[in-house]
Amino acid sequence: MVGALYLHIPFCARKCAYCDFASWATPAGDALMGAYARAIEAQLDEAASLGLLEGCGTAYVGGGTPTLLGERDLGRLVEKIVEAASPSELTCEANPDSLGDEVLLALREAGATRLSVGVQSLDDGELCELGRLHDAACARERVAAAVATGLDVSVDLMCATPTQTLESWARTLEGAAALGVGHVSVYPLQIEEGTPLDRRYESDPCAWNDPEVQAQRMTQAQAALEACGYRRYEVASYARAGKTCRHNKAYWTGVPYLGLGTGASSMLDLKGYLRLCTACPQLPQAPDDARRVRLTVETPRGELAAKPSLSSLSFSLEFLTEPQAVAEDLMLGARLVEGLRPELVSRARELFGARFDDTIDALLARDLLADKNGRLAPTEQGWLLGNELYGALWDLAPGEVVVAKG
Repeated sequence: MVGALYLHIPFCARKCAYCDFASWATPAGDALMGAYARAIEAQLDEAASLGLLEGCGTAYVGGGTPTLLGERDLGRLVEKIVEAASPSELTCEANPDSLGDEVLLALREAGATRLSVGVQSLDDGELCELGRLHDAACARERVAAAVATGLDVSVDLMCATPTQTLESWARTLEGAAALGVGHVSVYPLQIEEGTPLDRRYESDPCAWNDPEVQAQRMTQAQAALEACGYRRYEVASYARAGKTCRHNKAYWTGVPYLGLGTGASSMLDLKGYLRLCTACPQLPQAPDDARRVRLTVETPRGELAAKPSLSSLSFSLEFLTEPQAVAEDLMLGARLVEGLRPELVSRARELFGARFDDTIDALLARDLLADKNGRLAPTEQGWLLGNELYGALWDLAPGEVVVAKG
């Protein structure tokens, strides 16, 4: 019914300076965390009883900081995922400062297969500017411990940040590769409105974060990581052979997924949405022409912990027609090195006719797309000017997306 499962854990020891995610600073040992984890376990049982988790290939526990739950609650939650969905790939996010040996052991024994560690930088000054709790030594030691468990380990790195230089970025990239991880994700810092970082630099032009610097850092990352044996498979993702993240690829290839937890998003086909509606009478009827439904859980974490039933959740929704869903798949597929699936291109041509060919011709002429081994794929320029590439493909979508509350 869904190919992927996402669980959101909205707790952090402290909010980072750049973060606008659905997460809140929570004291260690707060009873709300355990109650919330048990509520998500109940929702997993309910989703499984509806048949929604049939065929689920991957699962991802994100946040927030899932490792803040501790070995008992996080281990129990992972065990429940394995019981309810049996994914062959199960990833848990972690921060170095809460990734103790007991948590690592609990994750491995409970059935996790991957760990994604939020390192961000291996420069102490940069970490301080970002508001991270760990230092570079802690990051190195905890990532090395994770690799030693036999879990597949990925690290997240952030570029175009305050005080970062070409030299410090090179040291971070080389240092991360030296830890023996199989996967590296690289993201330019986005300065989100209302965050402490935004307020700190509100009167500063932030030349260290302008688009040219972001492009330079991403190009530098590609050269450094490929020299260390990683292959880029998505605009922000690099992996050694056999270590790509299948869960991430699911997002870019139109695989239906279910999201549980405060702020979690789902993308369901019409059949999956109708199945969810049997347990959620609060959900509105889908428009006759809807073929894809996007849902986001709006229920606050405390309320969700107290009333875990799916029928108690509140959602925001978007209903997409088939042409809108195909345009979205084109936009997301353009993130991948392998490019657009031939069957997707054929369906887009059927739906959009000459508009599709005109759009593709324009993107080819601008060197944002290229024909690579018979597939339309993003160029280096296309990645660096991603908003223009993705926007042009999404603009093929006719009409306005229908929004609703439930």
